[in-house]
Amino acid sequence: MLVELRVRDLGVIESVALDLGPGMTALTGETGAGKTLLVEALELLVGGRADPGLVRPGASEALVEGRFAVDDDEVILARAIPAHGRSRAWIDGRMAPVSALAEAGARLLELHGQHSQQSLLDAGAQRRALDSFADIDLGPLAAARARRRALLQELEALGGDDRARARQADLLRYQLAEIDSAGLGDPDEDDALAHEEERLAEATAHRAAAAVALDALDSGEGGGRAVVDLLGSARAALEGRGPLSVLAGRLASLQADASDVASDLRHVVETWDDDPERLEAVRARRQLLRELSRKYGEGPAGVLAFADEARRLLAELEAADERAAQLAEALGTADAEIRAAEAAVGLARRQTAPSLARAVEERLRGLAMPHARIEVTVTEPDPGDEVTFLLGANPGEAVLPLAKVASGGELARAMLALRLVLTEAPPTMVFDEVDAGVGGEAAQAVGRALAEVARRHQVLVVTHLAQVAACARQQLGVRKEVTGDRTVAQATVLEDDDRVVELARMLSGRPGSATARKHAEELLGPQGATGAPATRPSRPRPR
Repeated sequence: MLVELRVRDLGVIESVALDLGPGMTALTGETGAGKTLLVEALELLVGGRADPGLVRPGASEALVEGRFAVDDDEVILARAIPAHGRSRAWIDGRMAPVSALAEAGARLLELHGQHSQQSLLDAGAQRRALDSFADIDLGPLAAARARRRALLQELEALGGDDRARARQADLLRYQLAEIDSAGLGDPDEDDALAHEEERLAEATAHRAAAAVALDALDSGEGGGRAVVDLLGSARAALEGRGPLSVLAGRLASLQADASDVASDLRHVVETWDDDPERLEAVRARRQLLRELSRKYGEGPAGVLAFADEARRLLAELEAADERAAQLAEALGTADAEIRAAEAAVGLARRQTAPSLARAVEERLRGLAMPHARIEVTVTEPDPGDEVTFLLGANPGEAVLPLAKVASGGELARAMLALRLVLTEAPPTMVFDEVDAGVGGEAAQAVGRALAEVARRHQVLVVTHLAQVAACARQQLGVRKEVTGDRTVAQATVLEDDDRVVELARMLSGRPGSATARKHAEELLGPQGATGAPATRPSRPRPR
């Protein structure tokens, strides 16, 4: 609840500090004394529009501060409105945007009046009010929607839709088939093929060169001695001579190497024939390897590495397809659960809406609105999230959404009736103009209704009716005083005789009237409107 309110340099208010208690507090005073300024101060505190014109003439800025008790903790909201420039806001001493101030304030305080930002005018708040009245369990619907969101998130995490995954899998299968059909195995295959291609392309010339070299090494044709024989003769000349044994050994090695080379040359001469078909096959194979390298990786090794990665991705896609099928089935089940839950919620809302309307109408009859009609509409389709409260205040008038009701008093009483019927609300509620256009028994009914709401919430009410003020647990008198050439508003707690005098003024316009004072005492006495004692706890301090 609101336990302390401080206002400085707002309109005719120079400085006011109020300590507030639980239950119902009435703010009374002559018209123009500054009561509505206190309501405007509270509206500023919860994010209302800041008008620099509200700043007290001669002041640089207006300041509003409110301290709220929330369970075992406190929340302090503050708002400064400069004479020039943008307003500033604070929450618990830290600067905050006005939107954050409004969000925090909406949980703490609710304003009801002609120009107030009233939470129950919001479509979402009306839907929540109906759900609360009907005790509708939204848990199954919320759980079903949460399951569907989780399934969609998992499906999205699989990567793309079914068609995209199918296209990617088909591409991978094609690529793997192309690679596998090539039968790659040896990472050095292209080097070997290049050597073979060179041999086959010049086979006749290679064979002729080999024959010349073979002749020189081994055959000795043409009248000369072969190199192998010459090396053998040289080695034989040195054998048996110790100091020359090393050289003899080297000559033996040279003879053996020459003999091996001659053998290889003879193989070339005897076996290297022209093979155009094999040459064509080698060239085709090398072209295939080049194409695969261009598409998939550098050389056979790079292509094989690509194939390994493609197989891994394909396995993931095939697993994703299987999981996607499972998720699609689960989504179908979740959709069915959502439809069933939405149907149940929609049915409960439509069945309960007339009961809520009747309950509010019954309350309005006791608030000087005997002919008021309330309708609560729930639109299709299920779950009927569009809930609208409509009011027809007078006979012959069409029912209109609450947001379009022109009369501030009628709207405030409609809100009061709703709050009597509903249980969930912010801890502090402020009513301005709730008693507009009523008097007598109706005024007492309004006062009793406010006192009833005040059993569950802190209620602040701006009133001109003694019957309403008398129902309050405490009463604050707001008055204007002229000091020098300045008008200053003051707010003072009214106790005992001061309260009787103020109620007498409200009843007759004559504070000193004995008849009015007697009537005021009756209102405050045990037989008055609430049976509350005449002496009230003294919490607010005069400022």
